[in-house]
Order: sequence, then structure tokens, then C-alpha cells
Amino acid sequence: MSTATATARPGEVLADLLPASRVRDAALVLGGAALTGLAAQLSVPVPGSPVPVTGQTFAALLVGTALGARRGFLSLALYALAGVAGVPWFANGTSGSGAVSFGYILGMLLASAVVGALARRGADRGVWRMAGTMILGEAVIYAVGVPYLAYAAGLSASRAIALGLTPFLIGDALKAALAMGLLPAAWKLVKR
Repeated sequence: MSTATATARPGEVLADLLPASRVRDAALVLGGAALTGLAAQLSVPVPGSPVPVTGQTFAALLVGTALGARRGFLSLALYALAGVAGVPWFANGTSGSGAVSFGYILGMLLASAVVGALARRGADRGVWRMAGTMILGEAVIYAVGVPYLAYAAGLSASRAIALGLTPFLIGDALKAALAMGLLPAAWKLVKR
């Protein structure tokens, strides 16, 4: 039975449609890290905030959802470790762990695993379930990133929320809307 006409198996994510091998998994992990690094370069400063709007969070959630929890987490771990080691692919071509926004990268690690686990349960196949998955993923990122920002920048909790959460809500809603259409449509394309 060919992959293109088979019915979806429980626990399957989009990446599982490719023939299984260690080379496939390694390429997917590397590709997910590279996609996140590229998306981080789509960066727009937010006046008054040390945290820019980037495509990085969308890419991290997309990677987790498309690759599943394990490969998604490994992709974001590779992204984070390579960036800490000096690869200039964090927002605005930066690297290292000293930025006050590094907590968001740590949050992306966890979020990629969460959305990947939900995708294995079919959360990426319907518009509304995908919206909920993206919102939960964003919440995980903020749950780590905002407290880290408060600590690293010496901000009060309310100030960290004002600088590191509130200005990003509209953009995150747009990212969720994009994912609501993108992933369920991908499944329809492969007739799953």
C-alpha cells in the first residue's frame, strides 16, 4: 500500500509520511533547527521591549507539530545548543545564552515537545484543534520566557508581562490562524 493513499495511522505526524530511517530522522532534526534559525532572522523590533517579533516561535511550533515530540524537541535542542556555541542564528543574527530573551528559546524546546505530542493525537488535522494546539504552545513559550526575562533583566512580573507578552499577542493570534489553515491543509493534500 502506498503512503500517499494509505489511511492515517494513530500516532502519525506529517514527518512519518516519509520512508523511515535514521538518515530521515537526522535530516528532519537538522532541517527543523535550520528552519527555526532562518525564521529567527525575520525579526522586527518592538519599541521599548528587549524582545523582537520573530518568525522563530512559529517555526518552532511548526517543527514540533510536523515532526512530533521527540524529533521536534531534538530540532529545537540542536538550534539552542548551536546558538549557544556561537552559530549566529538567534534573532538578529545573535548567538550565546546571555540575552534576556534566551528564556523564550528554552520555552520553545518544551513547546515543540508539547505540540508534537498533541499532533501525534491528531491535533494537527482539524482547524480548531490546531488553533488550540498553537495557543497552548505559545503559552508554554511565554510561561518560560516571561519569567526568564523578568529575572535576566531585573524586571517586576508586571513589567515583564508588559514588555515580553502583551505586545506579541496579536502577532501570535495571526501565527495561530496561519497554522490553523496550514497543517490541516497539508493533511488534506496527502489525503489523510
